[in-house]
Amino acid sequence: MDLHAMEKEPAQDGYLFGPGQAWFAFAMTLALMVFDYVDRQVIVSLFPYLKADWGLSDKQLGALVSVVSVTVALGALPVALFADRVSRVRSIVAMATVWSLATLSCMWARSYGALLGARALVGLGEAGYGAVGAALIASHFPARMRGALLAGFFASASVGSVLGVMLGGVIAARWGWQAAFGVVGAPGLVLALLYLKVRDYRTVEMTPALQAKRQSVGQAVAHIARVLAGSRTMLWVCIGGAAQLIVVSALWSWLPSFLNRVHGVAPGPAGMKAAIVVLCGAAGAVVWGAVVDRAGSRHPRRKLATMAVLCLAAMAVLVAAFGLSWAPSTQFALIALGGFLATCTVGPVSAIVIDVIHPGVRATGSSVLALFQNLFGLAAGPFLTGLLSDSWGLVPALTAMPLCALLAAAAFLRAAGSYEGEKASAAEPAHPVPATRNAPA
Repeated sequence: MDLHAMEKEPAQDGYLFGPGQAWFAFAMTLALMVFDYVDRQVIVSLFPYLKADWGLSDKQLGALVSVVSVTVALGALPVALFADRVSRVRSIVAMATVWSLATLSCMWARSYGALLGARALVGLGEAGYGAVGAALIASHFPARMRGALLAGFFASASVGSVLGVMLGGVIAARWGWQAAFGVVGAPGLVLALLYLKVRDYRTVEMTPALQAKRQSVGQAVAHIARVLAGSRTMLWVCIGGAAQLIVVSALWSWLPSFLNRVHGVAPGPAGMKAAIVVLCGAAGAVVWGAVVDRAGSRHPRRKLATMAVLCLAAMAVLVAAFGLSWAPSTQFALIALGGFLATCTVGPVSAIVIDVIHPGVRATGSSVLALFQNLFGLAAGPFLTGLLSDSWGLVPALTAMPLCALLAAAAFLRAAGSYEGEKASAAEPAHPVPATRNAPA
């Protein structure tokens, strides 16, 4: 018997609590996403100071970025499972508190091991936030708005990265690199308290068979393995999204060091220039999210074909930018264009995954994408670039990393063949029953 058929109800396409509550939830969730990435990315503009003070290799520097994504990936499923079963709002408040305190603790690190451990705790706090936040936004708004809204939500990660890179360089130049962690860690604590005002939705009722799959991490892992095995779309979109994020994370993490080492730009100004490229990525995520939505308005599979083309375009521009000889201003313009193109998949992959999973496990299903993106994308990019840089040099490493977009494009084209059918079989049921403010399931 088809489990989805047992659980489907007539579709609706309206706001869960009304536009006011929906936009407040969106604004608060987006604001926390900004500081999630401020705390995550502030480290990259501090690389020159850490290399000078502690004599770290590029592999060690890359690990300070990658370890956050590793712990995010490992913690995403348990956190999203808890959120699906209990409360999205309370989970988000707890996550923001943990990652902000962990960022503050980096101020007192006096060794590489201590700093690496504190950075791992930052990731543990951030684990599951993207998936749970996306699920909350998706449930508040009509389905027709989700692609653009989720693109904007995930684009706010770029804004946070911009602020993190800029603030880290400016603060470190004036007060030292330890002070940068203190300045950026505090706002998340304030936002965590304010987030208690966001209205939650009550957990979707499901059949006992599906409900049982949410009772433990082990059962959820087994269920997710079956979902991935049974959903070609979800599997290939997860692979493609992760591969493209290798390109993005390598660029964002190492561009300040590239400008410092290759062009002799001081760390503070290098962070400011790198922030421009990250800002281009933020704009690109919104623009390409809308373009992909429009491309699939009549034929949904065209979303994936459009994403594949954009990935290849980003690859071509970035390989040319780093691999050929240019005047500094021309090279920077090409890098900025590549950064604008490279974030083309950020919003659409989340919307596509949500399209093909049951609403009752939306946060848990989205956490699968988060796991792939963090463990095989955001964690891999900075570390692999550092590893290649130690062996080849930073410029050849940055020239090679965009080739990962070839895997992304191939994966999206594979997903296109099954997307429309799986989207239809997971058709949207009625909105979840509204909960009282912050009421648990």
